[in-house]
Amino acid sequence: MARSLDGLVLSPVADQAPGQVGTRTRFTYHEENGRIWAEYAGGDVVHGHLVGTRDGDGLDFRYVQLKRDGTTSSGHCLSTVTERADGRVRLEERWEWESQEGSGTSVVEEVAD
Repeated sequence: MARSLDGLVLSPVADQAPGQVGTRTRFTYHEENGRIWAEYAGGDVVHGHLVGTRDGDGLDFRYVQLKRDGTTSSGHCLSTVTERADGRVRLEERWEWESQEGSGTSVVEEVAD
């Protein structure tokens, strides 16, 4: 199993569509006893929160965010936690909006110090 996410800062490796998370978005993760949560902001996202569970290297969480244009959106994500050769954590994600149409995949990685 990959190491704990607690206290890690992660960022997407590529931009998504406008109004979504992108390379300027930073996620600060917390983990305790199989529970995960994070706060995120940056780019088009003013405030975002996610909450869910971790089972081994699998994450299952819901997210909600407030965008710069004043709209909100929410969705569901399943992620696999891996470690890169340099030791940084990587999440390979499959997500789907619940408040609007759309789904996709993304990759976020631990921000290097």
